[in-house]
This record gives sequence, C-alpha cells and structure tokens, in this order.
Amino acid sequence: MHTVSSLCGSGFSGLSAGVTSGGLSVVRGICVCGDAGIATSSRDRTVKFWTRNPEKESEYVLSKTLAGHSSFVGPLAWIPPSDRFPEGGIVSGGMDTFVFLWDLQKGEVAETMKGHSSQVTGLAVDTNGDIISSSMDCTVRRWRNGNAIEVWEAHKVAVQTVLKLPTGELFTGSSDSTIKLWKGRTCLQTFSGHADTVRFLASMPGLGILSASHDSTVKLWALSGQPLLDMIGHSSLVYSVDAHSSGLIASGSEDRSLKIWKDGVCVQSIEHPGCIWDAKFLGNGDIVTACSDGTTRIWTADSNRFCSDEEIAAYTDLISQYTLSRKTVGGLKLMDLPGVEALQVPGNSDGQTLIVREGDNGVAYSWNSAELKWDKIGEVVDGPGEAAQGQVHDGVRYDFVFNVDIGDGEPIRKLPYNRSDDPYTVADKWLLKENLPLTYRQQVVEFILQNSGQNNFVPDPSFRDPYTGANAYVPGQPSSSSNGNTPEPIFKHIPKSGMLSFETAQFDGILKKVAEFNSKLSSDSEQKQLSLSETEMSRLPAIVNVLKETSFYHTSKLADADMTLLVKILKSWPPQMMFPVIDFLRMFVLHPDGASLLLKTIETGNDILLETFRKAVASPVQPANLLTVLKAVTNLFGNSCLHQWLRTHCAEIIDSVSNCKSSFSKNAHLAYATLLLNYAVLSIESKEEQSQAQILSAALEIAEDDTQDFDSKYRALVAIGSLMLKGLVKSLALDLDVKSVASSAKSSMDQKIAEVGGDIESLTR
Repeated sequence: MHTVSSLCGSGFSGLSAGVTSGGLSVVRGICVCGDAGIATSSRDRTVKFWTRNPEKESEYVLSKTLAGHSSFVGPLAWIPPSDRFPEGGIVSGGMDTFVFLWDLQKGEVAETMKGHSSQVTGLAVDTNGDIISSSMDCTVRRWRNGNAIEVWEAHKVAVQTVLKLPTGELFTGSSDSTIKLWKGRTCLQTFSGHADTVRFLASMPGLGILSASHDSTVKLWALSGQPLLDMIGHSSLVYSVDAHSSGLIASGSEDRSLKIWKDGVCVQSIEHPGCIWDAKFLGNGDIVTACSDGTTRIWTADSNRFCSDEEIAAYTDLISQYTLSRKTVGGLKLMDLPGVEALQVPGNSDGQTLIVREGDNGVAYSWNSAELKWDKIGEVVDGPGEAAQGQVHDGVRYDFVFNVDIGDGEPIRKLPYNRSDDPYTVADKWLLKENLPLTYRQQVVEFILQNSGQNNFVPDPSFRDPYTGANAYVPGQPSSSSNGNTPEPIFKHIPKSGMLSFETAQFDGILKKVAEFNSKLSSDSEQKQLSLSETEMSRLPAIVNVLKETSFYHTSKLADADMTLLVKILKSWPPQMMFPVIDFLRMFVLHPDGASLLLKTIETGNDILLETFRKAVASPVQPANLLTVLKAVTNLFGNSCLHQWLRTHCAEIIDSVSNCKSSFSKNAHLAYATLLLNYAVLSIESKEEQSQAQILSAALEIAEDDTQDFDSKYRALVAIGSLMLKGLVKSLALDLDVKSVASSAKSSMDQKIAEVGGDIESLTR
C-alpha cells in the first residue's frame, strides 16, 4: 500500500491540503502524467494512478491500481492520450526484469516487454512512441510494439538511468560514475566528474542535463559535456533530481531531505521521515516526493493550497519522533544510553570511555584513574554510522566527521576519520592541529574506535609512537602485542559455508504413491505400456533400503540398473504422476553412488535431470512437481561432482523457478530460498560474478516480501550477506537498496532475521 498526501508552509516547508494516512510499503517512483494526474510505483508491486479530487483541487485521490509485476516497481514513464490510449498510457519497469505498457483506461497491460536479465532501472519514451529502457544487466533496449528492435551494452556495469531529450539526445548514467551521450548505439561522448554511481538524470531546459549521484552531489552539465554547476549539500546518496521552468531544482536523498536549489545554491531543505526515492515538479511549481515511509507528499509555496495547522503540527511531531528514535551515538540508540547517573560508578581502567545521555545529546567521558573521576571528552553531536557517515570536511570526503564539543565555551571541533586510517595517527594529527594536550591521545583513539564501530581494532605491532617510541596501546590488553594480525569483523550469521539439503523422506509414502500410480497405468489400456513390471517394482524397495542406511553410504552401492529404472519412469510417466519419482530422485542423489550414476547418465548425452526439471516447471505447473524438483535440485549441491552441471544451468534454473512463484506453497518458498543460498555459496567459490548478480537479485525479492515466512527470509538474507562479504557484488547490492532491506530485517520480531540484518547493515557502512 502506498498513499499520497499534501502539506503546506512558508516556501515549500509544508504540504498542500488533504493529508491521508501513511502507507505500508516504500514508494519508489513518481511520474507526472501531464494534467491527467500522478502515477507512483512501490515495493508493493503495484503502480497507482492518482487524480485531482473534483471537490478539492489541491487534493489527490486514488483512481486506479495497476497490479501485474511480481516484484517491486521502480521507473515510470507517461504516454499522452491517443486513439490507442484515450486516457493515456503508463510504462513501468520492475525488479522482475519486465517492462509493462499499461492502458490507463482499461487498467490492463497492453504490452509486455521481456528481454532484460536483471532489474529495469530507467525508462524513457521517444517522440515516435518507442520505449527505451535501461537495466542492471548493463544494457539499453529500444522497444517498438512490444518487441526489442535495438539492444546494446551501454556500460560495463549496471546502467542506472536513461534520459531522452525532446531534441533527440539520449543519455545514460551508470554505476561506473559516468554519463554517456548516444546516437543510436554509438557513444558520442562520456561525461566524467562524479565520484560514484550516477543514479538519475533529468533535463534542465535551455541549459543541459542534471545528474544525481551516490557521491552525494547534484551536477548540471552542458550538452557538450562541460560541467556547469556542482550542488553540494546532501550528506548521503542522492536518488533523484528534477527541474522546473522557473529555474528551481529539486533533489531527494538517502539523508531524508528534499533540497531545493537556485543557481547552484540550496535555498531550502525539507526533512522527511524516511529516505526520498524520487522528487518531481508539477506544472504549477509544487513538488511531489516519494518517501520510504510509504507516502507521497506534495509541497507547495501557494498559501491557497496549504493544509490545516493541525495537519502541519502532526507532520512536525512525526519528524520529531522519527528523528529522536533514529538518533544514535556510538552505534547505539540515544534512548538506550545510560543517564548521567552512570557517572557515579567508577571506571574499570584508566582511559575507559563511557557515553551517557544528557538531554537530547550523547556526551563522552573518559575514566581518570589517577584522580578517580570521569573527564569529559566532548559532546557527540552527529549519529556515527548514520548522519555522521560519508561527510565532507575541508573539501575531502570522510567515512566519519565527528562534531566534538571541548567545552568551556570553546567552539565545536571537527574530527574527520576514515575506517582505513590508523586511529593513532589521526588522533596525533588532530591533537596537534587543535592545539590540545598529547596526553589526550589514548582517550581520542578510544573515542574514535567506539564511535566508528571498530571496537575489535588491533593496531599493527610495527607501529611506533612518534612521541614515545612505544608500541600502540591496545585497550584492555597488555601494551605490547605479540599478534599484529588485524582480525576480520565478527558476523553472527555470515558468510555461509557448506551446503544445505533436504534429507528426510517418508519412503513408505513415496513407495505407496508410486505403486498407486503404477496400478492406474496398468489398468489403462492406452497407458499400460508405461507401467512397471513386478520385477521393476520390487527393485524400488531394495533401493530404499540402501538409501535409508545413511551411515553406510561410504560402503553401500547402487547399480546402473537403479539409475536406468529412474530414468525410465521420469521420461515416460505423465506429469501428474511424476512427483513421487522426483522425490525418490531427491534422496537418490544424496548417496555418492547416486550422484555419480546421475552424472554418468548426463555425460552420455541423456540429461534426464534437465529434462525432468523443465517438465516440472512447464505450464500448467503441478505444485507437487515444483516442490519436489526444487528440493531435488537443492540436494545436488551436496556432491561436488554435480557442481559443474549446477553452474552451467544456474541462470535457467533461477529464471524458470522465479516464473513459477505464483504456484509456490509455503514449503516451496523455503525450498527456493535454500536453493538460492546453496547457489550463493557455490558462486562465491567459483567467483562467478554474473551468477552472483542473478542470485542476489532473486534473494532480495524474497527478503523484501513481507508475506514470506521467517525461515525463507532468513536463508535469503544469509545468501545476500554472504554474497556481499565474500562475493563480487557488494556494490550491486548497495545499488539495489540493500540498506533498506537490512534496516527492515533488523526490526524483525525473529531474532535470527534481526541479527543477520545487523550483519548486512554493517557491510553497508
């Protein structure tokens, strides 16, 4: 569910009249549909179309909900009314890789465009009606009448956005930090200047184009590629930018602010209760924002469209409560910190650091064992790891820029720090720069380590104090360390090693069902030839006896004839009778001989495994076949001899199963999540980046689905975290908004999900 509401105030500091209740799912995109209305896209897999309330012009009401995507919907584009679409059309792109063209009058999909192999990130409509799409798969596609007429690799990494100007120029922005200008499939020019992903492009009529970047800046470029303006003011990733004919520019960011710019200067910043995924100007100059709290808000400078004082007060209170609940100090919620009474308890060691809550701030103290008192270090103004992260100081970007209050009427001092820096060197330079006593050195180091979340830091033993010549001190340990190896951060649930399998089976039930189906075939004159003989039927219980004795797998044997029997059944029996035999195969491949016999059969050119899989996922899908084949393929990972087969068919397996999700039972969801987790481990071992990207995308779909059970979501999250930590797709995960997934997981009622959410969140810092 996502909603539209309106606020007001001086300038753009409020909404226009008509506030609605907040939504339940992140709003990802906005499309201003001329004078017809506004379209919004969301993680809830829908597109919603909003029109003006005829009884209250400043208010929008829901007109249509367009449901068809199987994963979250991102970019949108508008097609004006025509003979074909009397009320206009909307183009939508989703994480499910599809591009849909919707007939707004009918509320139905008029064209389905399938071809991208990863998330669709950008859309544009050409003057001739062609649809242009960009994708995480590095390509740009031009579609006409539902068919791709042009496809080209626009960048070597993910394409994040596409822009088509009315004058004909086509631009793409990418995770490679560049913008490219295209004529057909030929790149005419590359614009370089951003330090991180180019997330969004917009037209600045009469001047050039605007770009929003993960480097926290917005840039204005001439069409020749010359940079004209840098807009610096956001403290985190900038997701969107738009311009108005008045010359105003609006940008939305992960830092929860809508910023309004004039001639390169930020003239207003409007705080939101969540990150802003999109911001668009309406023709009248109002600004629409899409927020992660599930609400789309309209901001106005026209007092005639202001909402009531009560609604403004409610919004102000919402922001206040959100800010307080999110404020952190040293990685902890401010509200969870001890009060000043904690200073009554003596410290345990000299230099021990304690952060306490004083009013709405966190203040750091250091224990002075000589004088038996807590010495004040300073006030932590920013929330480390969140607001203080990724800031600019003296023109240089740092992971952290702490605001430290020395006290005694002294001005607040800036303490910049990168995780890759040696905290002792940083402390030394900072104390000298600020003309503070070098005796504070250890206190400053502990302050840095605690507030940057590096409590496990162990300095290099080769380090020598430039002032004393001594080794670096390790808090809580002897001053001379014999082990200089810096330990890796400790995670509770990642990375995953080893493979999971489904090892329990009701063999009696399997044999009974096979016998039942065989009897039906025997009694059917047209299918009698498909049935098994008594000798063949008697062989199945013998195989079961071998499979049951798992402790003797190292000595027991299965015969070629056993594999031949399974192949015969799988090849010939009708689809509705296959599931008990697939279940039999699931257990068969757990035996080393069973896996070897299966591989031997495949290598002879008889790939019964792939044939069976394709039958099980073919339409119309039999849910029992789907579940058993998911478990069977998952069990293949237990034997390394089948790993190459799994690698070869990874893309087809994940794509085919994903297309069957509407037929999933609860158990099938769990089996699919387990399959993805095994594939994550395998792809990490083989360093296959393309496979990792596909697995990551599929796992994110599960993690973002609020209807999933805890076990399925947990396994998907472990796959995501493992791929980020040990794989090659960490930057892609960040582009796919893994931070929001981790944040949502951390608030889960399930302890395991909350913990793995914390593991993933730590990887995003």
